[in-house]
Amino acid sequence: MSKILTVKSSAYDDQKPGTSGLRKRVGVFETKANYAENFIQSIVTAAAEPAQRQDAVLVVGGDGRYYNKHVIQLIIQISAANGIGRLVIGQNGILSTPAVSCIIRKIKAIGGIILTASHNPGGPDGDFGIKFNISNGGPAPEAVTEKIFQLSKTIEEYAICPDLKVDLSTIGKQQFDLENKFKPFTVEIVDSVEAYANMLRNIFDFNALKELLSGSEHLKLRLDAMHGVMGPYVKRILCEELGSPANSAVNCIPLEDFGGHHPDPNLTYASDLVQAMQTGDYDFGAAFDGDGDRNMILGKHGFFVNPSDSVAVIAANIFTIPYFQQTGVRGFARSMPTSAALDRVAKATKIALYETPTGWKFFGNLMDANKLSLCGEESFGTGSDHIREKDGLWAVLAWLSIIAKRKQSVEVIMQEHWQKYGRNFFTRYDYEEVDAAAASKIMKDMERVMFDRAFIGHKFTVCEEEYIVEKADNFEYCDPVDGSISRNQGLRIIFTDGSRLIFRLSGTGSAGATIRVYIDSYYKDACKIFQDPQAMLSPLIKIALKFSQIHERTGRTKPTVIT
Repeated sequence: MSKILTVKSSAYDDQKPGTSGLRKRVGVFETKANYAENFIQSIVTAAAEPAQRQDAVLVVGGDGRYYNKHVIQLIIQISAANGIGRLVIGQNGILSTPAVSCIIRKIKAIGGIILTASHNPGGPDGDFGIKFNISNGGPAPEAVTEKIFQLSKTIEEYAICPDLKVDLSTIGKQQFDLENKFKPFTVEIVDSVEAYANMLRNIFDFNALKELLSGSEHLKLRLDAMHGVMGPYVKRILCEELGSPANSAVNCIPLEDFGGHHPDPNLTYASDLVQAMQTGDYDFGAAFDGDGDRNMILGKHGFFVNPSDSVAVIAANIFTIPYFQQTGVRGFARSMPTSAALDRVAKATKIALYETPTGWKFFGNLMDANKLSLCGEESFGTGSDHIREKDGLWAVLAWLSIIAKRKQSVEVIMQEHWQKYGRNFFTRYDYEEVDAAAASKIMKDMERVMFDRAFIGHKFTVCEEEYIVEKADNFEYCDPVDGSISRNQGLRIIFTDGSRLIFRLSGTGSAGATIRVYIDSYYKDACKIFQDPQAMLSPLIKIALKFSQIHERTGRTKPTVIT
C-alpha cells in the first residue's frame, strides 16, 4: 500500500512552455527545488479533471537523455497520487516522439508526456525538456500550454507517492494499491518499437522496400541515429525487417549525452554522415535527431536535400506511398519560413496549400479537420496525417518508396523536380545563444523600420542586383479551423520578384535566444537551377545581414549553423 503525500512547494515564474514544451539546462531541473515536480503537477492538473482521472491513460517516454529515468519515476509517483488510472511507458523509458503520438492515438489516451529537448545536446551539462501532447497525439496547443503555465505560476503544493518505484526494463503490467484509492494504479511497460513499426507496415509497401534494400542490386544505406532514440527503430525496422545490412546503421545505442555530440541532423552537426556519404560508398544517407522527429536526407557523394525541397518531392510523388492511394490527398502545408517549393507542387496539382506559423500543433489542427495530408518545416521536419508529429523515419521510408518506384538516384529525382517546377533556393542562418535582451532589441528595431510607410517600395541594390520591397509584416495566422489568431510569428520582407527575407526568434533553445534568418528566392531558368544556393542567394544574404546589423550587434562574425 503506497502512501500519498502532499508536499508544499513554491512556484517559479519561468515555466512557460515554448513551441515544444519546457526546455532548460539540466542543472535547472536538478538544482532548483521541486522544479520538475511543479511542472509535472501542472501538466496533470491541466490534463484532466479529478473525476476523469481514474479512467484516464497517459503515455510516457523520452529520448534517453540524461535525467530521463529520474523524471519518469517522478511522473509515475505524481500521476498515481493524482488519481491517474494507468500509464503506458516505453521500455527503459525510451519512446520516440512519433511513437508517443502513435500510441496515444492507438489506445485513445488523454495525452502523453515526452521527456526530450529534441535536437539540443544532452548529458549533465546539456539540456532537458518536458513536453505535453494532447489526445490527438500532437503537441499541446497554446490554450493548453498557457493553462499549464498559469498553474505553474500559482502552484503551492503537489501530490506524490514517494515510495512507488517501477521497473522500467521489464515489459508487462505492474499494479500498485494506493492509500485511499479504490482502483489499483497500473503501469504498463511496452516494447518501444512495435506499435510504431506496425503502423508503418500499414502505410508503406514493405515488400517493395525489402527488395530495394536487400535484393541483388540493393541500395546501399548509411543511417546515423546520432546516439538518440532512433537507434532501436532503425535497427529493428530498416535492418532486421527490411534487410539493410546491420553495418548500414551507425550510432544506434541511445546514450545519455548522445556520445558527446549535438543530435541535430544538419550539415554542421551530422558532419560524420556527410563525410561518409562524400566517399561515394553509399547511395542514400539519413540522420535523425535526439527524439526521432527530424531527418536529413543525403544522396550519393553527399548530395544534400534541403528539407523544404524534401517535402515538395514527397508531395510530387505522393502516390508512390500506398497510404495515400487509399486516403487521397486533402491538402499540403508548410511553415511560413519554409521555402515555397511545396507551393509549386500544390498549384500544379490543384491541391490546397496552407501556410502556418512554426510549430506542429498548427498542422495538427488542420489534420483533425480533414484539411491536410502532408506537411513540412524547413527545420528538418516532415510528416503526414498518420500521426500528429513530424516523423523522421516516415520521411526516410517515403523517400525510399519514391526511389523504389522511380528507380533513380536521390540526385536525379531532385534535379528532375527542379526542371519541372523550378527551384526555390533557400538557406537558413542560425545565431545560437545570443543574449536574449539584445536579440529582442534587434527584432524590435527591424520591425520599427519595416513598419515605416516609406519602407514599401524601398530598393536594395547589391552587385547590380536590385530588390524592391513589396510587403513587410510580422506574420499573423488565423486558423481556418477554429478562428484562433497567432501573432508575432516572424518578420517578413517580401520583394516584388517573390524573394523573401524572414527573421525569427526561436523557441527551442534552453539558454539565451536563437535568431534565425531565412532567405528564399525562386528561379525557373534552366541554366540557373543547378547553381550553388549560397552563390545564388549571395545578394539577398548581404541585404539580410546589412539590414539586421546582426554581426555588428551580436559580436558574431558568422552564424553558428548554416543550412
